[in-house]
Amino acid sequence: MYYNRYLEDKIMASKSQNKIKLLLGPRQSGKSTLLKHCLESKNDVFMINLQDRRERIKYERDNKVFLQELEALKGVRVVVIDEIQKVPVLFDDVQYFFDKDSKSFDFFLTGSSSRKLKVHSSNLLPGRTHIFRLTPVLQAEQRDVEILPFPMRGSNLFPSRSLEDNLIYGNLPGLYGEEKESWVETITAYTELYIENEIRKENIVANMSNFLMFLKLAALESGQTVNYSKLAGAIGISVNTVKNYYQILEDTYIGLRVPAFGRSRRKTLSAPRFLICDLGMRNALAELPINDSLIKLDAGHLFEQFVMIEIFYRCQYLGRTYKLSTWRTTTGAEVDAVIETPEEVIPVEIKWTDSPQIQDIRHLEKFIELHSDFANHGYLVCRVDKPRKLSDRIIAIPWNRF
Repeated sequence: MYYNRYLEDKIMASKSQNKIKLLLGPRQSGKSTLLKHCLESKNDVFMINLQDRRERIKYERDNKVFLQELEALKGVRVVVIDEIQKVPVLFDDVQYFFDKDSKSFDFFLTGSSSRKLKVHSSNLLPGRTHIFRLTPVLQAEQRDVEILPFPMRGSNLFPSRSLEDNLIYGNLPGLYGEEKESWVETITAYTELYIENEIRKENIVANMSNFLMFLKLAALESGQTVNYSKLAGAIGISVNTVKNYYQILEDTYIGLRVPAFGRSRRKTLSAPRFLICDLGMRNALAELPINDSLIKLDAGHLFEQFVMIEIFYRCQYLGRTYKLSTWRTTTGAEVDAVIETPEEVIPVEIKWTDSPQIQDIRHLEKFIELHSDFANHGYLVCRVDKPRKLSDRIIAIPWNRF
């Protein structure tokens, strides 16, 4: 069953009609499924799947094949290249056809890693391309939300799930088409394929054992302030290597970097936070038991990541003028998420509690007090059943409404 995604209308919008569409995102986020849905009414599609080894070798072996195939096409308007980073030289051929006649083909390209494209200095088609980034399933694609809402069209939205299921299994789209009994196997297979296809086969790292140790520790530390020196010491590698490993996670869309808030009136810590893009994948990479025991073990930490991942991706969908950061002063005041919009700054604290108290919002109040010229209200996201006004400036909001 197909469930509607927010990017559907954007990809097919009229303003993108004479542009090359590049759809990026982590593996299994639903890129191919989304394009198939968007193009299902068209019967003139030429599809290249570079995940197929035979297809990939054909284009790697002879760099003239793609040009020859397109020049021979008749009655075909749409060209789709799946996982184009696997043969990045095809970018040059796409550009050649586009520059010769921008209306000859409607190009749709997908990719799950910008790393190889950067390494090979590929032409990212500046000025010719509209770039879209697809995410795991968002709460905002399932229901109405209050913080950074965006419109969802279509009547077939992803079904809502319990908070516990969100925290344990994450939100990869494929899980919504499976019985719950198979979710653990699917998540585990996903992490293994990520390591095998995106890291090992692409020869991204020289020492695989060190990287695997880093992956586990980075997953365990997901959501926390990054301490490069501590992590480097635990693995026995240099700080620069740790930074490079984190960059690999970002380049393969598995890692999300949340920088420190840059407009503070108080001396703050500059270290970023780092999140794994999906909680199911995070739990598998951390080698934790993917079952109900996680809630007993680490509910607060999981809940914080759940909310921050969601807000990070909502900002990404809404555009460059929306940013997520974190705020922590040298004196110990801390706000988990700071949302910067074109109009205002909104501080958000995240607590596992279902009975919030005044002390839970003291850092929100401090942030607003220090930044009153652009911040005048904030939220506490928690497990209350209905919104509660905790002060003149702070609302406690349920996890399934934030």
